[in-house]
Amino acid sequence: MEATTATTTDETPQYASAEQFRYAAVLSIGVQAGFVMLVVSFILYVSGVLVPLIPVEELPKYWGLSAAEFAKATGSPTGWDWVAQVGKGDILNLLGIVVLASVSSVSTLAVLPFFGRRHDRAHLVISILLVLVIAVSAANILH
Repeated sequence: MEATTATTTDETPQYASAEQFRYAAVLSIGVQAGFVMLVVSFILYVSGVLVPLIPVEELPKYWGLSAAEFAKATGSPTGWDWVAQVGKGDILNLLGIVVLASVSSVSTLAVLPFFGRRHDRAHLVISILLVLVIAVSAANILH
């Protein structure tokens, strides 16, 4: 693992490998994109530009319910069924959450070429397995 030098704002040298820089760069872009998506979707929701599944003024009557009771009372989608409702103002924000939840996996995929070029089979296999486990879990394949 070849380290390169970067300086921080206090001019203290920091050492990080090329894959660490790649991971951090992809992570930073993903987090920023997810944050922007959350802000934009929230603005679209509260401004009424997109019609919500549950009107904002009705939300207080559901606050005391469990998740299962809330879903039943409001007809809210469960599992991956929200994807079909993504045009609703209160569902659109889930896209930003998906980006934030998946950005570490995308960052891990971004460093795989470094491990492959170095023939670092241990990190390569562990990283691939990590992403596969997360993907299988998110897809709810093994319920």
